Amino acid sequence: MQHWARRLEQEIDGVMRIFGGVQQLREIYKDNRNLFEVQENEPQKLVEKVAGDIESLLDRKVQALKRLADAAENFQKAHRWQDNIKEEDIMYYDAKADAELDDPESEDMERGSKASTLRLDFVEDPNFKNKVNYSYTAVQIPTDIYKGSTVILNELNWTEALENVFIENRRQDPTLLWQVFGSATGVTRYYPATPWRAPKKIDLYDVRRRPWYIQGASSPKDMVIIVDVSGSVSGLTLKLMKTSVCEMLDTLSDDDYVNVASFNEKAQPVSCFTHLVQANVRNKKVFKEAVQGMVAKGTTGYKAGFEYAFDQLQNSNITRANCNKMIMMFTDGGEDRVQDVFEKYNWPNRTVRVFTFSVGQHNYDVTPLQWMACANKGYYFEIPSIGAIRINTQEYLDVLGRPMVLAGKEAKQVQWTNVYEDALGLGLVVTGTLPVFNLTQDGPGEKKNQLILGVMGIDVALSDIKRLTPHYTLGANGYVFAINLNGYVLLHPNLKPQTTNFREPVTLDFLDAELEDENKEEIRRSMIDGNRGHKQIRTLVKSLDERYIDEVTRNYTWVPIRSTNYSLGLVLPPYSTFYLQANLSDQILQVKYFEFLLPSSFESEGHVFIAPREYCKDLNASDNNTEFLKNFIELMEKVTPDSKQCNNFLLHNLILDTGVTQQLVERVWRDQDLNTYSLLAVFAATDGGITRIFPNKAAEDWTENPEPFNASFYRRSLDNSGYIFKPPHQDTLLQPLELENDTVGVLVSTAVELSLGGRMLRPAVVGVKLDLEAWAEKFKVLASNRTHQDQPQKCGPSSHCEMDCEVNNEDLLCVLIDDGGFLVLSNQNHQWDQVGRFFSEVDANLMLALYNNSFYTRKESFDYQAACAPQPPGSLGAAPRGIFVPTVADFLNLAWWTSAAAWSLFQQLLYSIIYHSWFQADPAEAEGSPEARESSCVMKQTQYYFGSVNASYNAIIDCGNCSRLFHAQRLINTNLLFVVAEKPLCSQCEAGWLLQKETHSDGPEQCELVQRPRYRRGPHICFDYNATEDTSDCGRGASFPPSLGVLVSLQLLLLLGLPPRPQPQVHAQASHRL
Repeated sequence: MQHWARRLEQEIDGVMRIFGGVQQLREIYKDNRNLFEVQENEPQKLVEKVAGDIESLLDRKVQALKRLADAAENFQKAHRWQDNIKEEDIMYYDAKADAELDDPESEDMERGSKASTLRLDFVEDPNFKNKVNYSYTAVQIPTDIYKGSTVILNELNWTEALENVFIENRRQDPTLLWQVFGSATGVTRYYPATPWRAPKKIDLYDVRRRPWYIQGASSPKDMVIIVDVSGSVSGLTLKLMKTSVCEMLDTLSDDDYVNVASFNEKAQPVSCFTHLVQANVRNKKVFKEAVQGMVAKGTTGYKAGFEYAFDQLQNSNITRANCNKMIMMFTDGGEDRVQDVFEKYNWPNRTVRVFTFSVGQHNYDVTPLQWMACANKGYYFEIPSIGAIRINTQEYLDVLGRPMVLAGKEAKQVQWTNVYEDALGLGLVVTGTLPVFNLTQDGPGEKKNQLILGVMGIDVALSDIKRLTPHYTLGANGYVFAINLNGYVLLHPNLKPQTTNFREPVTLDFLDAELEDENKEEIRRSMIDGNRGHKQIRTLVKSLDERYIDEVTRNYTWVPIRSTNYSLGLVLPPYSTFYLQANLSDQILQVKYFEFLLPSSFESEGHVFIAPREYCKDLNASDNNTEFLKNFIELMEKVTPDSKQCNNFLLHNLILDTGVTQQLVERVWRDQDLNTYSLLAVFAATDGGITRIFPNKAAEDWTENPEPFNASFYRRSLDNSGYIFKPPHQDTLLQPLELENDTVGVLVSTAVELSLGGRMLRPAVVGVKLDLEAWAEKFKVLASNRTHQDQPQKCGPSSHCEMDCEVNNEDLLCVLIDDGGFLVLSNQNHQWDQVGRFFSEVDANLMLALYNNSFYTRKESFDYQAACAPQPPGSLGAAPRGIFVPTVADFLNLAWWTSAAAWSLFQQLLYSIIYHSWFQADPAEAEGSPEARESSCVMKQTQYYFGSVNASYNAIIDCGNCSRLFHAQRLINTNLLFVVAEKPLCSQCEAGWLLQKETHSDGPEQCELVQRPRYRRGPHICFDYNATEDTSDCGRGASFPPSLGVLVSLQLLLLLGLPPRPQPQVHAQASHRL
């Protein structure tokens, strides 16, 4: 077998030496040494420059934010409250007006008037990816807030003055994107004006639930939610509690920590989490699923619930926010005030705020619940029906904002958010936030107002930050990344969410964006701590197509971005320390090389693909490379490579590489007969963006990415020495390869390494495309005992001569498998159409043996950015899910009609008409996600790569009477494993199936992960206490018993099929703001 292996190695090496042209391309570069310079990437200088540029970009947004916040506070202070203000008194552009005009059932259509709404004209702006109007602001008001209420009209009145400040900001900085004021009343005023993105279903957008607003409106929180599940909690009330808890969880961000417990006589966590955990997306999902399993039984025991909550908040042995501490209790009512618990745990300092929520319609005395909240610096809320849930589960933020307001200028610090999806279509953004405070006083000498007016925000698109980072000078495998204090990336080449739900931030941890190891944990910790550093490491990286793993050397350099919570990193392979910069000052040479880009030259010089880069501002992009090349040529006929509107570095390098690769055709490829060696094509790809395929007709079947930096073969060749084989990609669900057209090939590529004055770099990759069928025949001959002159001689298992892979192919299986475990060549004709498949799908028994004998190692990881088709909804009856459905006897019973159950039921039915079954609405679909058909999910990825065995190896697959002998050996200077094995004699030996295909997963076990949380730091500022805080405003009961007449009227409306118009809903605590 070793003899066969040597013959295979020599054949591969010989073909690559003749046709690859590695040595010849080196000589071509040296012959053209006067046409380029070798530049150096200095990591420390690079990363500091980029960090400084990002800091300057963000600082301009900070100045605009401060002007807006100051102006807002002054405008509100100067505003005079109007009790008798009317809708027709206020003129503004309602962002949802156009959608509502198209909806005959909308609230405004029912009023028959749109007197207060402006009609605007819009122009397309590519920066906003939207149609905008620069002369006006737009207003968005949540669906569940009545636009005509006095509070809202006064808010619209004073915020109108912000329009001029928005416009002036844009005049000073034309690069500004959305400028937004999110009011604590729920009103959003943003600039420039654009129509709201109308959802397919009900619009549940409320600015107070956006990640940027929550972060700007309060300091981080440690929250314990306790839920009364005693027997008195009826079915509908329990359902309201479950929904309320889920809505409460949505008000928390990744800077917050939370736990949820249920209580009756005893308290217990609803999930596997036994302590406070970070309120990230995956932990909140665990809570939401666990809450649905709560069952009501037993008696109410407030003491058990509160003692559990205080114990959780006093646990100092865990990671937590260490700022605002609070307990949120949901109950249907009770008489116990548990004063002894508060005296023991919380008094006299009252460091823990207590918020109480009376849920459902009942006749219990709510005074104890009010007292608990008022005695512990909290607030009392009532949730009588589903319509009150969203507002009353977010109002607590106003209370938490009090210390910020009282701190004054000290609290006026700009914070930058996690990455999230912009609701108006900008894509991924980060937002700078600044709280806006109420500066009014009720009279001379009165206490300072302690209410937050809202949060000012300015968006920065990630694409704008990315433009400040170098790309092409870093080479195909170099990149810049940035993380925040949570370790989440805001810049990274692997940050590519397939779907985005704008209710949640995009939280991809650095250790999930890359393959985690101890070195990267150390780098991540240092960056979070705001340190500078440099470290060279050996690490694993996934290939671009996520089929392979390579062990590589990388240099990491990082610095903090001043005035932000971000840290910037630079990753460079050693071979990217230097790069070429073309200097084509000779215009005659420019024209000569440019002619080799013309399609008229392709027949003689080979087909050229050019990387779709932004060479010039006026160059029209296209996904079709032929069309893109046509656009490029047309533009180059109008401008020169030295034009100011063009990227001279990219253009000069492209044209240089066009000439260099043409010389390779001239010196090597044109005079060779590819058919002699059964080659379909030869090719070269370069850092400059050229991919040249020879002969021209081979380009018809070229499926690799025209951008070399995005081509898996290119990046892997740079990271590995020797010849890298890449079989055609086959999915197990697709049909086998069709070999009849003789165009199925196996790519073999290798990097061209230059040494110029002691500086090493790899500016290109060259290779060949093997004819699969012809090389499969050649493989059998090379792995046989005959020379080309000998005739094959069959040798049986009992003979004294040696068996081989050609004549004994009925007895022996001979294969070449690449380093990812994919079949490359086989001596079995029936396996030729399976080339490119994971070998376990071809011979599970043999692949398992190779894995068990350490020829292969497995790496498992999770992709948190995948998109999955939604699960089909279950079959539901006519009633909304989880709602109590009365019997006929109930309807005939007068006592039932006057009960709380009847009142609650009708409220439920009314709101289900208005809100389209809020209980089960899919948030992504309800809020108009453009991709409602898909949802984000977790996929488990498994890759295989060569293990520790390098030598030749014999082993037996022990299957009793069906044992198999196999022999395996790595081929030198390739990524191939040569395996010869006996064919299985029977099928009794059932092997385990090694899976390589990506599979749907729930991800790692969250209950285990929270026991070893990743390192993070909270924001540097915390405002959770102020001695001057007035806690007397702590909630009032607003109980209104149902009227039999109202109930009967509502029922008649329902029976007649006339859905009632929603009653105007004034902000729950409007009066205490003003």
